[in-house]
Amino acid sequence: MCLSSLCRTTLYTAALLLTCTTSRAQSATELMLSGDVYDVQFKANDALRYYLPAEKLEPGNVALLVRIARQYRHLMSDAGTGAEKLKIGAVALDYGKRAARLGPNDSDAQISPAITYGRMLPYQGNKEQVAATPLIKAGADRAIALNPRNDVAWHVLGRWHQVLANVGTLKHMLGGLIYGKLPTTTNEAAVKCFERAIAINPRRPRHFIELGRTFAHMGRNAEARKYITKGLTMPDMEKDDAEVKALGRAELAKIP
Repeated sequence: MCLSSLCRTTLYTAALLLTCTTSRAQSATELMLSGDVYDVQFKANDALRYYLPAEKLEPGNVALLVRIARQYRHLMSDAGTGAEKLKIGAVALDYGKRAARLGPNDSDAQISPAITYGRMLPYQGNKEQVAATPLIKAGADRAIALNPRNDVAWHVLGRWHQVLANVGTLKHMLGGLIYGKLPTTTNEAAVKCFERAIAINPRRPRHFIELGRTFAHMGRNAEARKYITKGLTMPDMEKDDAEVKALGRAELAKIP
């Protein structure tokens, strides 16, 4: 083979490799965009048909890992038993942890594991609940430090304060005596977080409902009724908004 032919062959091979590399990156992007169509419709299985192949092309794509974790949380909501929810939640948590590890400066990545921990909490035993509690707050704090306008992170932090402010005395005793002391906080701290979330994004019904539920815990019934009712009239924005609204209606029914 002459030198010029060798050069042409080398250039052709290099161009082919470049084309394949470019095509590969574009394919992952296209797969993500196709998955996004189903993500906004809460069709988790359909979204995963695109997101999971994209992950094989770009396993370090933080935004993609956050999306995949969200789909498994959606599937967790649809699961019938607590055991099934925990099993699927563990997958969501794994993806969220990977995203947080690979995206230390990404607010959405940092809050992802905290959201999943919170979703798993009701189905876990005391030991697991107490162990997850500081992890939820740490994730929310990191997410807010990176992006103070992350309303989801403010909501997660508000729920953290709300739940701990109203946890039973027995659970506090169990936390202190058996599994390590549970932190204490106040409903006032929860109110501030939910109010901040509403100021950032007033379109999420869950912000209003959880603020109202917090006011109910405080005996501020007029405010509780006002905010829960507001949230119930708003369109759903997330997969489990129907569950949040059910909690709101139950709380509303108890207000004298």
